[in-house]
Amino acid sequence: MDRSSWFSFEQGDMTIFIFVMALSGLQYAITEIIPGFDVGPLEIGVGDFIFIPIVLVLLFRTFWAALAVPVGEIVFEDILLGDFNGLGVMEDLLLVSTAFFFAALLLRDPENRVQLAVVVLIAEGLNEFLAMFVDVGKVYVGVEELEAVPGLPESVLVLEGVDFAVQMAITGILFGVVPALYLYPKLHGKIEPLLGMEPYRGTPGASMLEGFSWKAATMALIAFPLAFAFAAAGEAGFGFNIVWEAEFLETYGQPFILVPVAVAAAVALVVWQLAKRRSA
Repeated sequence: MDRSSWFSFEQGDMTIFIFVMALSGLQYAITEIIPGFDVGPLEIGVGDFIFIPIVLVLLFRTFWAALAVPVGEIVFEDILLGDFNGLGVMEDLLLVSTAFFFAALLLRDPENRVQLAVVVLIAEGLNEFLAMFVDVGKVYVGVEELEAVPGLPESVLVLEGVDFAVQMAITGILFGVVPALYLYPKLHGKIEPLLGMEPYRGTPGASMLEGFSWKAATMALIAFPLAFAFAAAGEAGFGFNIVWEAEFLETYGQPFILVPVAVAAAVALVVWQLAKRRSA
């Protein structure tokens, strides 16, 4: 598949979408198992294994692969765990897909490890930065309560800023850049042909600025207010919101987390086997 546009939906894109969705959902489900811990008002833990979805998006380089990342969370975490908020999930759907899409455009030289590291940090940083201001906005418009720290009555900016720094260190670097620098070169040029796509060769020595797209930048600018509007509407309990709260974890306990893990792994394995058989 020789792609002419990031947005064109060509033969094989559905396979890639489902494959990325399943593997992204798998990592979201697994991170649910890993416990976090509180340091004062902050909750510190593994946000996501971001290296899995960002490497997949960089390999397949389609907007649909970027969109599949938050869809994986919605399907294999929110729905299968019985905690779905229709308006609430729109925040991640808009911000994650836009951040990954925008960042992936900037990778122009797949052999440049510095460029790869910066792109991974941009993907995580842009998502966290926009999500931070969505959370701040919800407090200031009054749809979410301020969790103030004693002595810091206006601490929402401080808390969100510290949380941003923590997530960038843990999710962005430890579970983002470090494994991505190993995984992307190992998979590049090997996994794409099995799913019917030509590997991206890029341009040796090309600058990241050559990948900057005003269309993608405009998408990010539009995604932010839309994400805030959906998130605020969800917190305010608007009547047109679709909410499903089966709360399977509370009903069946932590072992139930193995259900979405098993389902996501099975879907990814089936898609992989079918793709390999088709390419043989």
